[in-house]
Amino acid sequence: MICSIITGTGHYLPNEIIRNDHFLKYEFYDKRGKIDQSNEEIIKKFQDITEIKERRYIDKGLLNSDIATIAAKKALYNSKIYKEKIDYIISAHNYGDIHPLSFQSNIMPSISARVKNKLKIKNRRCKPYDMIFGCPGWIEGMILADQLLQSKYAKNILITSSETLSKVIDPHDRNAMIFSDGAGAVVLSAIDIKSLKNEKNGIIYYDSQCDNNEEFHYLTNGPSLNPNYKKSLINIRMNGRRIYEYALTKVPNMLKNILDKAGIHLNDIKKIIIHQANAKMDYAIIKRLLRLYNYSSLNKEFISKIMPMTIQKFGNSSVATVPTLLDLILKGKMLPHEINPGDTILMASLGAGMNVNGMIYRFPRKKIK
Repeated sequence: MICSIITGTGHYLPNEIIRNDHFLKYEFYDKRGKIDQSNEEIIKKFQDITEIKERRYIDKGLLNSDIATIAAKKALYNSKIYKEKIDYIISAHNYGDIHPLSFQSNIMPSISARVKNKLKIKNRRCKPYDMIFGCPGWIEGMILADQLLQSKYAKNILITSSETLSKVIDPHDRNAMIFSDGAGAVVLSAIDIKSLKNEKNGIIYYDSQCDNNEEFHYLTNGPSLNPNYKKSLINIRMNGRRIYEYALTKVPNMLKNILDKAGIHLNDIKKIIIHQANAKMDYAIIKRLLRLYNYSSLNKEFISKIMPMTIQKFGNSSVATVPTLLDLILKGKMLPHEINPGDTILMASLGAGMNVNGMIYRFPRKKIK
C-alpha cells in the first residue's frame, strides 16, 4: 500500500510590503461611478472586515513562473530528492506570466513547463501539468498528485502554486486591497506503508465540489470600474457578498462530510489551514463547522489556536496561501503554532468557478529517509 507523503515544502514571499496607507492616493469606483466616501473611511472599513493591514507585491522584474521556481527549489532542497527524479510538475495558478508592459496573460508554454525549464530538469519523463482551478488550485493539484502516486504512475511529484495578482487588479476597485503575490511548493512522494510501521499517513481523504452555473459569475475578469482607465482588460471582478454567502453555505458542510467519510472527528484535527481570503469569512466558516459538532466554545481565542492566519500581513495570494502557511508552520515561523509528527490537519479552499475542496493530511510519526 502506498502513502502519499509530503517530503519537502517551500515558499516565496516578495520583498515589497504594501501597507493600507498606500491606497490613500487611489480613486475608488463602483458600478455607479466614483465612490462618494473618503479613502480613510473606505480603508478602515476594509481593514475591519478583512483584517488585512499589509500585503506583498512582486518586483517588476520577476514573473509568476520565476517565483514558482524559487519556491520549487526550496521544496526540492527540503525534500533531499534529486530534481531529475521528479515525475510530474503540477503548477497551480490562474493568470500565468503577465507581460510587464502589455499586461496580457501568457501561458504558452505552460507555467509548469517554464518551471521545469528554469529548474533545468532534463528528464523527458517529467511531465508538466497546469492546474487552473481558482484559489483551490494547490489543493486540487495535491489531489491529482495523490491519484498519480496511488496509480503507481509516479513516485515523486512537485506541486507549485504561484500568483502575481498585483498585476491583474483594478486600482479603482476597493477589492484591489485584498490581493497579493506569492508562491508555495511541495514535493509529494509515494512511500510504502511498511516503512511507516503500517500506519496510514499522508493524504487520508479529500473531496472537491464545483458549482459552475449562477456561481460562475461570482469571480470574473473585466475592464476597470473607471471607464477612463484603459491599462488592461484583465482585472479581477469579485462579487464579495455572494462569495461570502456561498462559502458559509457550502464549505462547513463539505468539510464535515470529508471528516465523516474518513472516520475522523474534529477533535482529532490539530490545525485547520484554510485559504486566506477574508478574515471575517474564514472565522465564519470555522464557527459554522464547529457548530456542526456542537462545540460550546466559539470565542476568537479558541478559533485562533486551531486556525492560524497570515492574511493580516500577506493578504490573499490565491493558490499560494495554503502551502505558504503550511511551510511557515513546518519551518517554525508561525509560533506558537506547531505541527508535530503524528498530527492530523485539515486543509480547505474556495475560489473562482465556484470551486471548493478540502483535504485531511496526517504527518508520519517517524522521519522519512
